[in-house]
Amino acid sequence: MESQSPKDITDYYKHLSLFWTDIIHLMASKPQALTSIGPMRAFASNSKKISTELIQINENLMEFNKLVTEYYKQLSETWSEAQKKVNLKAPDVPHDTEQMESFKRIWIDIFDNDYTELFDSEKFGENYGKLVSKELELTKHWNNISNVILQSANLPSKEEIDEVYKEIHALKKRVTKLEIELKKKRDTKSEGNIKNEK
Repeated sequence: MESQSPKDITDYYKHLSLFWTDIIHLMASKPQALTSIGPMRAFASNSKKISTELIQINENLMEFNKLVTEYYKQLSETWSEAQKKVNLKAPDVPHDTEQMESFKRIWIDIFDNDYTELFDSEKFGENYGKLVSKELELTKHWNNISNVILQSANLPSKEEIDEVYKEIHALKKRVTKLEIELKKKRDTKSEGNIKNEK
């Protein structure tokens, strides 16, 4: 058997899993399934959406893992190089208290310079940007799965709950503002009554 690239293997499993999710979806939508009721029926009809999201999550996760590996590789290589530079200067520094402080400053300066150089490099910035992008894509897929499950159970989505919280917060602010205005009117009315009594 000839060796296949990881991409070919991934594509094979992607198509295989899509095939089986299509089969499950077709089976769930048959007339005999119409007798089932409640969240499980809704969940079964939405299972294809969840399976598709899971497949996309796996693809993004593979890419994310490559980017994380590259990220830590860059950090560890920079550490190693900086430590080599420090070690080259270390034998020149005697070991009394004053010289140890000098050694610490050398260590801090070298590491500061090397990591600043790494963080300013285009390669690091590009990798880190892709890493954050993949992380956001993963979050988006998890949110989509959560929304499908919540929808299947006839529960509000996160966005709908957030909207309700915003509305409650706005109402609280409005009530507080009205209470303050009412108190001011009562205070001015009671001051007017006191002046009238005098």
